[in-house]
Amino acid sequence: MRTWRDGRSTAASATQPLRAALASLGVSESAWGAFRPVVTHRGTAYVHVGMVRADVAQQMAEALRVREATQ
Repeated sequence: MRTWRDGRSTAASATQPLRAALASLGVSESAWGAFRPVVTHRGTAYVHVGMVRADVAQQMAEALRVREATQ
């Protein structure tokens, strides 16, 4: 159970900054509100993104390209 809880914490910790980053790009909550932390029965942490509107995916890709260019 401890492994699952740790995984849940990790997944939740990864979900929040992703939501915040999209909000800072001006993406409405309706586009990222379904992002949620998910944990497998073995405790592996994931962030479920699901379907994302094409315009939001383009904004995400552009933000990643900008970040990559500054490193």
